Amino acid sequence: MPRELAIEFSRVTEAAALAGYKWLGRGANNTADDAAVRALRLMLNPVDIPGHLAIGAGALDEAP
Repeated sequence: MPRELAIEFSRVTEAAALAGYKWLGRGANNTADDAAVRALRLMLNPVDIPGHLAIGAGALDEAP
């Protein structure tokens, strides 16, 4: 993975974590998840990546 892309992914992860963290301990799991996904999409949109990204928790996870 190119270093620049790794740095961008790091920024995306940080933004999503911080957005979700604001809802930690408030019993608002869906709101926290929504905030994290919105931040993730906002940060990923300008990143030039060849391909498509699929965002989701997957079938085994009970995340909102």
